[in-house]
Amino acid sequence: MRELRFDGQVAIVTGAGGNPGLGRAHAMLLASRGARVVVNDLGVGSDGTGREKSNAEAVVQEIRDAGGEAVASLDSVADEESAKRIVQTALDAWGRLDILVNNAGIGCVAGFDEIRTADIHRLIDVHLMGHIWMSRAAWAPMVRAGYGRIVNTTSGAMFGMDGLTVYAAAKFGIYGLTRGLANEGAAHGIKVNALSPGAATRSGPRFFKMNDPAMQEAYDARFKPELVSSAIAFLAHESCSVTGMLLDSAGGHVSARLIAATPGIEHADLTPEHVRDGLARIFAEDDLKIVAHPGSTTEVGGKKASSLMVALPYEPG
Repeated sequence: MRELRFDGQVAIVTGAGGNPGLGRAHAMLLASRGARVVVNDLGVGSDGTGREKSNAEAVVQEIRDAGGEAVASLDSVADEESAKRIVQTALDAWGRLDILVNNAGIGCVAGFDEIRTADIHRLIDVHLMGHIWMSRAAWAPMVRAGYGRIVNTTSGAMFGMDGLTVYAAAKFGIYGLTRGLANEGAAHGIKVNALSPGAATRSGPRFFKMNDPAMQEAYDARFKPELVSSAIAFLAHESCSVTGMLLDSAGGHVSARLIAATPGIEHADLTPEHVRDGLARIFAEDDLKIVAHPGSTTEVGGKKASSLMVALPYEPG
């Protein structure tokens, strides 16, 4: 089996200072395979509040001790100018940027009717806007190079989970961002994918607990962050053949999360009653059509409606 290498390439991994943590595991694996890595970590708590001693330098030292190359970045992903500084760190150190792993994130578990406005803003700013600002900062260097790999981080919670409604909204937004960037990046050699991870990290105990210590120990042993990093590394590699896709990886298992469309119903004189009476057919799962490629157009009445639309010139407001 030929080893996937990243010799000569430069990667940024955000939120990579936690130990144990997904970002650290991603950075360590990429560096062990030859990548030069910008280890980014702002150093806040897992809920995004309160300053903690940043561990970015510690991870950089680990990489260097193992014979790799790395530099630290302590900037925030949640601010446009700060995100630009993270990318500039890579360009200043090595003159290029090949890989961006958007991993930085915070948590907040609260009911929709109790979550504070400040926490809503914090979740959206770090997760969704953090992915947008980092991808936007990395876009121009990648377009100039005619090559790039961006790997975004979503969550299984995006499909609906109590206490994580705003978090889910941000994560589903990241998937939409992934699909759009994959479509725009195709002409520039840039592939953009997303991954939903499952791992035992230092942030978990801040929000969830298991009452059975033996079960917690078994969970920690099985769901190691390093197992998720293998899927991340493939999506970041030049040989990656997919774009606009969403993988799920946890405990050594990797699967795809796909968008599907049902045949549905169609009436030229569609009424609310047609929808009511056709609900079983609308949600029928016997003839699903996978909408795989991010450039796939929407079919309406047998016609590809979006193919008939031509975008007007952008007029800034």
